[in-house]
Amino acid sequence: MDELDLLKKDWNKDDNNYPKLTYNEIYKMILKKSSSIVKWIFIISLLEFAFWISISFLLKDTESMKRYEELDTDPIFMPLIVIGYVILAFFFYLFFRNYRRISTTDNAKVLMENILKTRKTVKQYVAFNLIYLVVATFAAVFVELGQDQLIIDQIEQAAANGEVFKFYATFIIAAVLFLALAIGLLLLFYWLVYGILLKRLNRNYKELKRLEI
Repeated sequence: MDELDLLKKDWNKDDNNYPKLTYNEIYKMILKKSSSIVKWIFIISLLEFAFWISISFLLKDTESMKRYEELDTDPIFMPLIVIGYVILAFFFYLFFRNYRRISTTDNAKVLMENILKTRKTVKQYVAFNLIYLVVATFAAVFVELGQDQLIIDQIEQAAANGEVFKFYATFIIAAVLFLALAIGLLLLFYWLVYGILLKRLNRNYKELKRLEI
């Protein structure tokens, strides 16, 4: 139980040892908590971006990545990467803007509106990352099936043995399982990090709503 919860619990007690909070004092405490939560959402989104960039550099020298870089992937992945970076930069801007707006809010109604906007932005950010992962995975599968000579040789061998359908089914199922695992891990991460922060933000929204009644 945090400071605000403790003070609210004892707000209406008759014991003079407890402080009597005014509307403005409670509002300022909720504002401070909300601002801190949104700031952490912004910081964590940047740390998440830095983490994935670091992973991509660490995997750059692996054999599979070297083999993949030999393929003609630029027509597909360069637009995908550019679009991804532009949209992510836009989300970082929105997170920072939400933080600045909440930090400078001077009334409860506007603060409530900004909290709702922040929750909506986070949900859109999570949805974009998941959709981008799906699109990138299918693009990678398309490139491998069409350009990777090792895969092409395996397809030709499977066709010669009359097992081309089995090969494609196995390949696609493996890709779908990988994608499902990746989505599951991302959802777990988002639930543990952004989900907890949004729950706290939602609790602040409910407290503001009660203050406005």
